[in-house]
Amino acid sequence: MRPIRDTIPIGEALALAMGASVPLDRTEQIDLEESVGRVLAVPVVADQDVPPFNRAAMDGYAVVADSTFGASRMEPCVLTCVETVHTGGMPSKMLVTGQCTQIATGAPMPDGADAVVMVEETDRRNGDQVAIFTPVYPRQHVGRRGADIATGAKVLQPGDVLTPSRVGSIAALGIGRIEVYAKPRVAILSTGNEIIAPGQPLGPGQIYDINRFTLGSVIREHGGVAVALPTAPDNLDELSKTVDACLEHDILVFSGGSSVGERDLTVDVMRLKGEILFHGIAVKPGKPTVFGTIGTTPVLGMPGYPTSCLSNAYMLLVPVLRRLARLPEHRFRSVSVPTAQRIVSTPGRHQFYTVRVVDGTAVSAFKASGDITSMSQADGYIEIPAQTDIVEEGEIVEVKLF
Repeated sequence: MRPIRDTIPIGEALALAMGASVPLDRTEQIDLEESVGRVLAVPVVADQDVPPFNRAAMDGYAVVADSTFGASRMEPCVLTCVETVHTGGMPSKMLVTGQCTQIATGAPMPDGADAVVMVEETDRRNGDQVAIFTPVYPRQHVGRRGADIATGAKVLQPGDVLTPSRVGSIAALGIGRIEVYAKPRVAILSTGNEIIAPGQPLGPGQIYDINRFTLGSVIREHGGVAVALPTAPDNLDELSKTVDACLEHDILVFSGGSSVGERDLTVDVMRLKGEILFHGIAVKPGKPTVFGTIGTTPVLGMPGYPTSCLSNAYMLLVPVLRRLARLPEHRFRSVSVPTAQRIVSTPGRHQFYTVRVVDGTAVSAFKASGDITSMSQADGYIEIPAQTDIVEEGEIVEVKLF
């Protein structure tokens, strides 16, 4: 047994991990329909106007505005309709004073027209005669060419995260493929002779691999590609060979093997092949967490207990992964509520304490580090600082929601 005698605060651990993680420069071309949530790698500069023509903003009649001056319900102006223009069509006749064109929303404005009268303010009479009941001023109800995006405008910058609206602005320019930063590839390596994949029958002393699936879900949710590898045995030579095969990926995450038992070999492999930046964090759960680098690859060794592993994935893996992916810092949604009961914490360790929000109060959901239901039956968690040993019943806490 090799006990962890020295731990560092979670803030210091996060700073070390972030400092060793370099945003990816690798890029790829993808179809625009697959681009939401991705990070743009090139500027998008408009090579055309949007819209590409003056267009009607209302169903009604395109007119020369001064033809309508003085119009009212009592004394309408009567104009002659010379044609009808639908969306996708083009007007063929230039308007002059005294004429109008029936037009649909979004259709190109005819030459000579400078306004649109809404159909509700008109009355079609005697075939091509149209009564106008209200005056309009020039450019009223007209979408001007280039009003949305003008040729030469810088629409988006490298580093912008593509939201649905930003995807729409690219589509407006007729761009079908776009260059984005590649998603970080994260190798997930579960360790332990007792671990087997779900779907197989359990043998004596065996348990199903939970962490591979929780970690993979977190990775995919935060911009990465999860690459799950076969479970590595508790054997230093075999584990070392497996690690070598993982270094082609952007980050390696161990599940299990970071503790202090004689078969917890993650630390040994990392020390043999690279550099350990810390081993042991003053948190609960998740104390036996290790981080370092092998070459330029960040390596994060997570505790095997499911709650410890998932908790530290939110605290450490998510920030590191989002930095690699060039995504902005993740901000949890949160609610402030009173605690439903007194909570006793461990002095000297920053605690991530899972809770459910019930009837406007924070109710404990934490069981033990090895129980996945400590997380799955929780709505979120509260943070209890290392210097705080008791949170009294009724005290207002901030619940960060999963």
